[in-house]
Amino acid sequence: MQLPTSINGVFNMKDHFLLGLLLGLLAPTLGILGFYLFNFSDKNLLEFLELSVSEKLLSPLLSLSCVINLGVFYLFIHFERYSTSRGIIFSTFIYGFAIVVLKFFI
Repeated sequence: MQLPTSINGVFNMKDHFLLGLLLGLLAPTLGILGFYLFNFSDKNLLEFLELSVSEKLLSPLLSLSCVINLGVFYLFIHFERYSTSRGIIFSTFIYGFAIVVLKFFI
């Protein structure tokens, strides 16, 4: 079975706000999990998160992992999937709100 492609041979990606929102929320989460696996694989994931919160490292870690959204955003902009790009930007704002709350209130 052949995958559907667009005119220029690139996989036909759907253009939906919800898809961008989900991708924008998932990409930084995968970044944090990758950071955990490469640097703290000897600890339990729960211990890693508790250590991040107690040492006030969770907000900088989230900030750094949101940079991944930049690459995903430009990928969808390049393929002119503007609704999906809007979802990615919205999810980045959600992360930004969470970062501010973690930094100043927790």
